[in-house]
Amino acid sequence: MKSKAKLSCRNIWKLYGADSEAFLKQHVSPSGDDLERAGMIGAVRNVSLEISEGEIFVIMGLSGSGKSTLVRCLSRLIEPTGGEVLFDGIDLLRANERELIEIRRHKMGMVFQHFALLPHLSVLQNVMFPLTVQAVGKAEAEAKARDVVELVGLKGREDNFPRELSGGQQQRVGIARSLVTEPDLWFLDEPFSALDPLIRREMQDEFLRLQARLHKTIVFITHDFDEAVRLADRIAIMKDGEVIQVATPEELVMNPATDYVAEFTRHIPRSKVLTVGGLMKPELRGEGNPVSVTDRISDVAERIIASDRPLPVADETGRIVGSVDRVTVASTLFDGGSSQ
Repeated sequence: MKSKAKLSCRNIWKLYGADSEAFLKQHVSPSGDDLERAGMIGAVRNVSLEISEGEIFVIMGLSGSGKSTLVRCLSRLIEPTGGEVLFDGIDLLRANERELIEIRRHKMGMVFQHFALLPHLSVLQNVMFPLTVQAVGKAEAEAKARDVVELVGLKGREDNFPRELSGGQQQRVGIARSLVTEPDLWFLDEPFSALDPLIRREMQDEFLRLQARLHKTIVFITHDFDEAVRLADRIAIMKDGEVIQVATPEELVMNPATDYVAEFTRHIPRSKVLTVGGLMKPELRGEGNPVSVTDRISDVAERIIASDRPLPVADETGRIVGSVDRVTVASTLFDGGSSQ
């Protein structure tokens, strides 16, 4: 059963140029040539998306593709030139300033690449800050903040100041601060890109651990496909302000919609993206302990290849739905490591 939409947008445009709103009213769906002739820059061009409740939805693209601008339109940090943004069925573009402030304070969390911690406040005080703005009582705010600090693995650091923390620890404070208000919708704009590779990997692990516990609806921006593959339920690829394709990581690698998407995913080893479910055969002829349809090939390849007979494949309920053999897996692992 498909989850209901938590956030959706329809025909979102963000144009920069003189009289952009009037221009968009005259040109319902302007082409790139139309924009160029009018001296307009199409930062976001006619984007429609539907993000399900509890989903990690990753938006990715190269620098200048429009991904950060799109997220700022979705959260209305900047005003779209045209379109519609629905959050729990409420059109955010029709919300007045007071309504929007309340939604942001109580239902949205945001984490950006630059931590923006308040240097004169301790870890606990930084995390408490959104609750202070909401006029939550001090005792309640402190109790909630301590819980979230422990949740992100910083227990014992409550009295430290930002300058006394590593980059990864500072990012954890930023995450805790965004979570303390218990948001329904969580926006993260390249939150780990400034971190060293090892710390970045640790933060991805932490992020997945948090999501397994909290089940937030998450819109996550990255330009790193490896990161997207690890985190995403679905990925939207952007280019020149447009969404080129929306699909699971597996679908993007196996069935790219354009040459651009194919090039974008070309360096990713198939074994890291493909699941057993994508390679299994429907014949129920496996023997031994089953593997799961959701297992990544890279995680179970050694076991499958070591077996001289096909292994059974089980779905999420434990029901056997097919089998997978070592010939199929070997051809996936040793075809050059890409989808090309």
